Amino acid sequence: MNHFKYAAKSPEGKHLEGTISATTKADALAQLRSKNLVLLSLSESGKGAGRSARWSLGGGKVKKTARKGELVIFTRQLSTMVGAGLSLLESLEVLGHQAESPGMKACCESMVADLRAGSDLSNSMENCPKVFSHLYINMVKAGEVSGQMDVILARLADYQEESEALSREIKLAMTYPVISMILVVAITAFLMMGVVPTFKGVFESMGSELPAITEFVLNLSNTLRENVLMFIAGGAVLTSLLVMFKRTPRGSLLWDRAILKVPVFGPLMKKVCLARFSRTFSTLIRSGVPIMSTLDIVGNTAGNGVVERAVTKSRESVRNGNLLSEPLSNEPVFPPMVVRMIAIGERTGALEALLEKISEFYDAQVKAQVKALTSLIEPLLICVMGFVVGTVVLSIFIPILDMAGQVGK
Repeated sequence: MNHFKYAAKSPEGKHLEGTISATTKADALAQLRSKNLVLLSLSESGKGAGRSARWSLGGGKVKKTARKGELVIFTRQLSTMVGAGLSLLESLEVLGHQAESPGMKACCESMVADLRAGSDLSNSMENCPKVFSHLYINMVKAGEVSGQMDVILARLADYQEESEALSREIKLAMTYPVISMILVVAITAFLMMGVVPTFKGVFESMGSELPAITEFVLNLSNTLRENVLMFIAGGAVLTSLLVMFKRTPRGSLLWDRAILKVPVFGPLMKKVCLARFSRTFSTLIRSGVPIMSTLDIVGNTAGNGVVERAVTKSRESVRNGNLLSEPLSNEPVFPPMVVRMIAIGERTGALEALLEKISEFYDAQVKAQVKALTSLIEPLLICVMGFVVGTVVLSIFIPILDMAGQVGK
């Protein structure tokens, strides 16, 4: 019979340390897990003494961040390892060794040191604010309290993967039109500043009156060539001012409100925000995070100041004992269908299930609208390109054709 030293968290959140007798380490793990303990570390007596010097390490803020998408993989792997019976300490050591980015490696090392010192996992994650969000830390804290860390981590990994999929849909919707518009502007600039000016001397030598469209294009080309630096500088200044204004609380709110009113893209962004709101809310409620903390988090993760402001107002109403559906019904950003389903969920006790249904509905709506938008933008941009190029070509060739006709006579 061997003796193993362990550190764990009880279902009530108490830090426990002790020694357990078992034939093998796997038997020791099984005994501890049968007591619903969240295992922090487990080592055979006499074999972990060399590690004691590291127990005082950690506690400092890690300022580095992880690579995009790395946190999703980290969460899924941590969930799998904990579910398979490995302790949090061993799991984090393994993940720290295989981490690709310096930020994630530093965070794992910091968390390992903090766990050795007796800290909670959620508290150690607070030392890595650039990697772990408020939502992430609160869900881990709920896992520590409930003793279902592997379940909560799996749920968190699912949430992250679904959020990443939604983000990819939005990027797909925005990337194509942005690149296409850049190409339209670049081609227009090339025609106006590189092609049109070469015909100016030809038209002046003709000595005849030019058509109005040709005069307009020549004047516009001349203006662009003479003031190109001023236009570039002005655009840079306006962009900088807009970014600075958007970073202010009032500017951010006005920007988000304007985004929701933009034709085509406004309704799409509203559906994205509602999908994020519903998914985050459902995940946190199902994981056992208190309702007030949940409302704090869902407002920040919705991605729009209008939704955040509506949730903040609702939070104060809930604090005063009202149902969540009551204040949300007064907010135009929340459709009646969403408010009605939340109200039903509150009455029946199935709020998380109905919120999940709402998020699935809006996810499907976003995917369908992105597909339709992509199909619509392509012919629209072709029309814009044809109009611009056609206008320039006509302005050049109309006088040339007139001159050719006069020579033929």
